[in-house]
Amino acid sequence: MARLYVLLFVVQIVLGVCALISCLSAEEGEIKALPRIAWVLIILFFPLLGSIAWFVAGRERAVGRPAGSPFPGRIPSTRERRRPVAPDDDPEFLRSIEDGSRQQDQELFRRWEEDLRRREDDLRRREGEPPREEDRPEV
Repeated sequence: MARLYVLLFVVQIVLGVCALISCLSAEEGEIKALPRIAWVLIILFFPLLGSIAWFVAGRERAVGRPAGSPFPGRIPSTRERRRPVAPDDDPEFLRSIEDGSRQQDQELFRRWEEDLRRREDDLRRREGEPPREEDRPEV
């Protein structure tokens, strides 16, 4: 008989912890009937009854979820699903970085080519041969 009491005590504690976590992690729109602090106090002071009350009456039930779904809670609306996206997952951000990088690379290559042509022209002048027309920078 003592084992049964220990088992029921453990089940009560686990149920209370699960209800407390569920209550604290629920969004404001999902909490019904009482404010969050009231539910937390009920769960803490009456672990078994408070936990059962929370799961039955305290949170919004799943809407549109199939019976026996392993994922508790309701299906979020489209507006709620649009959460911030990490920069490396945001295609618009990646595109802007790629465009900016491409423009910087083109400008850098253009300056390198101008510098190379200028150096080649300087070297040819020192050696006494005229610069070639195709090597001159376009104006």
